[in-house]
Amino acid sequence: MAAQLRVAHVITDLDTGGAELVLARLLVEMDQRRFKHEVISLTTAGQVADQLTKLGIPVSTLGMRVGFPNPMSVLRLARILRTFHPDVVQTWMYHADLVGSIAARLAGRAPVIWGIRNSVLVPGASKRRTILIVRLLAHLSRGLPARIVSCSEAARLVHIGLGYQAQKFVVIPNGFDVEKFKPDASARLWVRQELNLSPETEVVGFFARFDPQKDHHNFIRAANLLLERRAGVHFLLCGEGVIWQNPALAGWIVETGQSDHFHLLGRRVDMPRLTAALDLAVSASEYGEAFPNVIGEAMACGVPCVATDVGDSAAIIADTGLIVPPHNAQALAGAMLKILEMDSEDRHALSQAARQRVIENYSLAAMVSCYQALYFAAAGISA
Repeated sequence: MAAQLRVAHVITDLDTGGAELVLARLLVEMDQRRFKHEVISLTTAGQVADQLTKLGIPVSTLGMRVGFPNPMSVLRLARILRTFHPDVVQTWMYHADLVGSIAARLAGRAPVIWGIRNSVLVPGASKRRTILIVRLLAHLSRGLPARIVSCSEAARLVHIGLGYQAQKFVVIPNGFDVEKFKPDASARLWVRQELNLSPETEVVGFFARFDPQKDHHNFIRAANLLLERRAGVHFLLCGEGVIWQNPALAGWIVETGQSDHFHLLGRRVDMPRLTAALDLAVSASEYGEAFPNVIGEAMACGVPCVATDVGDSAAIIADTGLIVPPHNAQALAGAMLKILEMDSEDRHALSQAARQRVIENYSLAAMVSCYQALYFAAAGISA
């Protein structure tokens, strides 16, 4: 058997964010006979680190503070890479793109593949240091990376506009496990029992960490408008910081006078079950999204989606849901109402079309195959 291709993955953190979960799905499914992986988090470990460790994949953490690179941490990363001796270094997200590239140069000459997971960065909303790093990376993209992977076409075009080297880009959409995320009538009942709701209650899901990018405030305004037209709907929210102890979030909900219609579950690990329980899934992001995982997961579960026109959301959903402008509560409420008012036959057809679109266009197997081919090509090895 040929020697395993050694791939080092450098990522900002290993909490349960979009990039982190894509990395975990990728490493779980890759051909372990042909690849050997090591994962290095610039900051701390998290739930994804535990998952990777259980798979036997070595995980290291550097404990860096958020901000510009600490020289000692860069040197430590270089030592880890030198010891692992990778054939390819894959970096995930901006800070890792910068730090991982510098460390890889210090450690040897392994080709570096950058990972782009954002689309538009907004001054005043996006972090200033992130914008500065993105500008620096645009200048460095001519020499440092061998390739640049974007999870969406929208993100590719945005970064080319910022000065990233166009010819180095390859778009690999996120892939979804359609055996894990699938329609599940029992999940619908279990989740409603957990929320003390009747089996017939309509539930709209909004799954996102509490962050200005996700625009929880606009979603809550839209939910309140929807309740004026469809009084029985309930809203299921989960994600980091999505708890009643969050004063801003709780305050917005209390202002609606409909607090009993909102269920805040915080961070959860049973996302396939929660997703399959929904009648409708919403992505309300105002900016920054490239390829929202929650859309693909919901569609795989046969749940129609309403999303703001950010990143590749419109291309992903196509005609299986509805797209509205960002930060427009009236439009968002109207789109939610339109889908919820469909008769059962039309809703069922939309559900089937959504799942079939993920199966045909965004399968986990296709994503894994693309990454494996990319790593072999970067290392100069025939697959």
